[in-house]
Amino acid sequence: MRKMLCPQCKIAAMYVKNEAGDRRLVYVVERGEVIPKNPEESLDGFDVSEVFCLGCSWHGNPKKLVRY
Repeated sequence: MRKMLCPQCKIAAMYVKNEAGDRRLVYVVERGEVIPKNPEESLDGFDVSEVFCLGCSWHGNPKKLVRY
């Protein structure tokens, strides 16, 4: 399982938000699949169509991340 990287700052740490604005730490793996950083956590109720980088201001579609 290869983690995808932010196209701006090249780190793998991302987060997603739900309607209340809560954040959940995630990684994006091959084919744009979003998985929680902590395997015990669920992504139910979180919008996985947009991810946000923890290191910079980038946000967007997880399928547009860079693979290295």
